[in-house]
Amino acid sequence: MGECTRRDAGDGTAAGDWVRYWRAPDQPVEAMRAHFTGHVFHRHSHDAYSFAVTETGAQRFHCRGGRHTSGAGMVMAFNPDDPHDGESAVEQGFTYRIVHLGPDLVRSVLTDAAGRDAPMPLFPQPVREDPVLRRALLRLNAAVSAGAAAGALARDERLTDAVLAMVRRGAHSPARVAGVRAGTAAVRRARLLLEEDWAQEVPAERLARAAGCSRFALYRAFRAELGLPPSDYQRQLRLRAARRMLEGGATAAEAAAGCGFADQAHLHRWFVRCYGITPGAYTRGA
Repeated sequence: MGECTRRDAGDGTAAGDWVRYWRAPDQPVEAMRAHFTGHVFHRHSHDAYSFAVTETGAQRFHCRGGRHTSGAGMVMAFNPDDPHDGESAVEQGFTYRIVHLGPDLVRSVLTDAAGRDAPMPLFPQPVREDPVLRRALLRLNAAVSAGAAAGALARDERLTDAVLAMVRRGAHSPARVAGVRAGTAAVRRARLLLEEDWAQEVPAERLARAAGCSRFALYRAFRAELGLPPSDYQRQLRLRAARRMLEGGATAAEAAAGCGFADQAHLHRWFVRCYGITPGAYTRGA
């Protein structure tokens, strides 16, 4: 597990902003600690559970149809594919720690000794005051950021403690979370096309034909159900594919060419806007 530190005034960040990022080499676990004053996160989502603790300052963001603010000591919880943005809510910026946990890893933590699976949790509140959960998340973040020095056993123990704290202190099964739905047939058909042809340009007319409705009706339904317009949804698929290529050892130029971006600068720009780090920083974090 490696550490990457980024300090610069480019890519939409302000002078004095910094990012430290770590990724486990053997598990879908990532950790980051950062300070932002001018950076504005474009609306995006992760294919993982994401839990953050605001250390100083305050961050505001939109998620699940509402506007939220996380102040010092508060916990943010994003489910997989939960669209959100983010920016500083105060002039001095904010410092926070965040961990990303792959759904399969969370499932393995919740499987009991007899091998019985527990329902996958969903977290209904994007931000909350919770000292117990905050301590568990900070301990996990510290273990991931310490890498080999923390030891794999200690990291797994803190991972288990953090997941159990999440579930015990507010998670619900999908059936109990208001607003969770399978989606309309039109949106499902459009998603399928985008997921099949994520690296290609998909004209609006073709997407509308696949969905079986007008372009404008599809845009409204897609955004209402998924929290993102179709173009942003396709970009998320491309960014996730680029992350996988970078994890596999590809260069940023190779990832850009293989994932539908115009060039390396195009990938770089969107990577920073959505994740707060550069493709190079992401690669060096392992």
